[in-house]
Amino acid sequence: MEHLLTIKDLKKEEINELFSLTKKLKEENKEGIAHNLLTGKSLGMIFAKSSTRTRVSFEVGIYQLGGQGVFLSSNDIQLGRGESISDTAKVLSRYLDGIMIRTFAHSDVEKLAEHGSIPIINGLTDSYHPCQGLTDLFTVYEHKGQLSNLKLTYIGDGNNVAHSLLLATTKMGMDISIATPSDYRPDAEVLQVAKEWAAESGSQVEVVTDPLQAAQEADVLYTDVWASMGDEAEKEERKEAFKDYQVNTEVMNVAQDDAIFLHCLPAHRGEEVTADVIDGEQSVVFDQAENRMHVQKAIMVKLMK
Repeated sequence: MEHLLTIKDLKKEEINELFSLTKKLKEENKEGIAHNLLTGKSLGMIFAKSSTRTRVSFEVGIYQLGGQGVFLSSNDIQLGRGESISDTAKVLSRYLDGIMIRTFAHSDVEKLAEHGSIPIINGLTDSYHPCQGLTDLFTVYEHKGQLSNLKLTYIGDGNNVAHSLLLATTKMGMDISIATPSDYRPDAEVLQVAKEWAAESGSQVEVVTDPLQAAQEADVLYTDVWASMGDEAEKEERKEAFKDYQVNTEVMNVAQDDAIFLHCLPAHRGEEVTADVIDGEQSVVFDQAENRMHVQKAIMVKLMK
């Protein structure tokens, strides 16, 4: 691992290693064991898109590893405005030991990796959300004890989260079924890669328009907000398009009896998910949210140690 830009950057063995390290770091953190694995290291955290979970999980995570996080909002730096991305990458590489960036265009992340000399971690772009996808699968593994021979159903927008789930599940041998309106299907190129990986791992990929069809016999049910950050102008249009794509009791009832519910948060109860589902016994969304920090700690150790 040089960078984490998308899950395409990882081999299956590397994901297994990340999960083993995540488990160790999480368990020992609960026992009060200190991890000074990144003492003296600094992580620059560039935010063009704000986030509760991403900022806190990375900032606390690097602190728990003995390093420090430097918060850089888009108002604080000249990234892509008064200074080229290539120059910014070269300058920050002289100050920092790693960069996490949460932004809009995926090309910005690629340029940082191309021109910098330190590890770059994609904290989210409009195309991919690899830290979230890895966290999701770690959470499934934690609750199910395995990943292969399981089915994950994602209901909602074919967005960056859906893209990373497609790549992560098929890389690890999980079946994935996505239910989304025809106009909001995942990117065709990402879908093609996922199908190729599924053929190699023996898993299956399905994209349908019927949520109940997708949810049949699912071990994991997952959804996300209908209008992500940057899609606010389409809020009402999307509300109409996704009105039949809510995860509710009817959807949960066609899944496996012991299915778990995931959501990357923030959630809008009454829209993409009902309150009784996200606050119910099958929901593990807060375990999932906590695991963002532990998975990202493992990523930082692998890249920056």
